[in-house]
Amino acid sequence: MKEITKICCIGAGYVGGPTMSVIAKQCPNIEVTVVDINQNRIDQWNDENLDNLPIYEPGLKEIVAETRGKNLFFSTEVDKAIDEAQLIFISVNTPTKTYGKGKGQAADLKYIELCARNIARVSKDDKIVVEKSTLPVRTASAIKSILQNTGNGVNFEILSNPEFLAEGTAIDDLLNADRVLIGGDETPSGQEAKDALSAIYLQWLPKDRVLQTNVWSSELSKLVANAFLAQRVSSINSISALCEKTDANISEVSRAIGFDSRIGSKFLNSSVGFGGSCFQKDILNLVYIARSFGLPEVADYWEQVIIMNDYQKKRFAENIITTLYNTVSGKKIVFYGWAFKKDTNDTRESAAIYVADALLDEQAEIVVYDPKVPAERIYADLDYLNTRSPEENRRLLKVVKDPSEAVEDAHAVAVLTEWDEFKTYDWKAIYDKMLKPAFVFDGRRLLDNEKMKTLGFDYYKIGQS
Repeated sequence: MKEITKICCIGAGYVGGPTMSVIAKQCPNIEVTVVDINQNRIDQWNDENLDNLPIYEPGLKEIVAETRGKNLFFSTEVDKAIDEAQLIFISVNTPTKTYGKGKGQAADLKYIELCARNIARVSKDDKIVVEKSTLPVRTASAIKSILQNTGNGVNFEILSNPEFLAEGTAIDDLLNADRVLIGGDETPSGQEAKDALSAIYLQWLPKDRVLQTNVWSSELSKLVANAFLAQRVSSINSISALCEKTDANISEVSRAIGFDSRIGSKFLNSSVGFGGSCFQKDILNLVYIARSFGLPEVADYWEQVIIMNDYQKKRFAENIITTLYNTVSGKKIVFYGWAFKKDTNDTRESAAIYVADALLDEQAEIVVYDPKVPAERIYADLDYLNTRSPEENRRLLKVVKDPSEAVEDAHAVAVLTEWDEFKTYDWKAIYDKMLKPAFVFDGRRLLDNEKMKTLGFDYYKIGQS
């Protein structure tokens, strides 16, 4: 097995950037180049000021500081990096299709295909190509057929190495991974490629955590892992609706069932719903695959997880409207948090987007404060929905940098991300600045019931009557 000394990763996003930074740190013998056609993004990765990296993850900037310019490089010279690398990670975006067959469910593979064609065109010697993006089952065979039918006489081995990173803890998830999954062909050259990639991870992870499988199992395991986690969130959220109608308390129910060792306590926190780039996309993929293989019952079962998640967001928005005397028109509602969860600046599929959209439909005036998400990202998220014109979005929604300034004369505060700092605020001072009665809608079950009520708030917490 020939030792890997040069790696290239196509795609400098949430997966490519952190993963390659950690590989560079743990494998000083390997030169790692991350390439992207987006000049602006590469400039951010190369910025002298490490606070300007395009991605915020605890621990990331320290690793970039240590490795960048030594054995970690960020560049827009895609062809050069492909040509020099022995192993190429494909880590480009695979959004859900917004058009045509499979619209709203299937993954759009056009970026993956463009990547494969580029690799085929440039390569002059044998390469290992690794799919790192979240992909539907059977993508590896599509990549393989593109690569093998391109005349340079080069041999390609295709591996599937799905990522299992949770945003906010991605660096720790990489350094102390539960498992690394490597799927490839069960041929001598396929085995050699799997071993070459395994050897990289084995420079810092114990052998029993690096699992080798066939390609299909590897691809499907990724979708299924996320589907199971999302299913737990939707399950507990479905019960939160029941708790609000009875006198049960969702945190007591979660705790009680979490003590059952067969169930366990993780992913049982009720909230305004899950977000992030993977859960919804991966389940929709699973639904699409099941339908396309003629398994409608399987598809319906998993689709219900998404339906329940949408219901939870809708229910939260409707509760705000009915509680504020059935009209929010012209009322100022403050959102604390826009990111889909704490310790990340990622907003993909964030519950806040959909709650805001519902309230803006009712002509509410929203003021958003999030410690890490910039205003242009927030407006881009709303504009993407195409519910109203960009001008209208900017007229009705304002973004502020100061959480206490935000609440001046506000009717209500909605907590939509579980940032730790929200717990430490002077809520008495917030109460004093708001219009009375002052409402707080806690979509993350972050604050203390008794304390908020003692301060004078009309306080609503998801999962409690």
